[in-house]
Amino acid sequence: MIRWIKKLRVPVVVVLIVLALAACHRTPDEEQVRAAITAMAQAAEAGSASGAGEALSEDFDGNAGELDRRRLTGMVRLLSLRGERVGVTMGPVSIEPRGERLVATFTVTLTSGGGRLLPDQLGVYRVTSGWRKEDGEWRCYTASWTRSM
Repeated sequence: MIRWIKKLRVPVVVVLIVLALAACHRTPDEEQVRAAITAMAQAAEAGSASGAGEALSEDFDGNAGELDRRRLTGMVRLLSLRGERVGVTMGPVSIEPRGERLVATFTVTLTSGGGRLLPDQLGVYRVTSGWRKEDGEWRCYTASWTRSM
């Protein structure tokens, strides 16, 4: 019995070391923000209001008061309820650190899936978004966009 326990000791120690190293691995901040932007775009395409708003802070401000978190998620919800689909095509995301915050810039193209609700808002936009850490998660607290085409 004691030999059996001694034989298990080495593999158990190896497994514990591997688990400890895996727990120490942390996704880089820039990668977390890129993943959050991609997830929001996918959620908007799928008509998931909660998914589209998940990475937004409670005090999110879009285009200097034009759109807050509640209005953005409400718009996605309304599109979904009406059965309308908006295509979201992302360009490359560039991220620049600014102190303890990050600024992400990218282009996004919004296309229609045959809906009538947002025809004036379809097109290509240049987006600049500000991100801060809240409770260990990166949240978008501000964004501004201008139509490119």
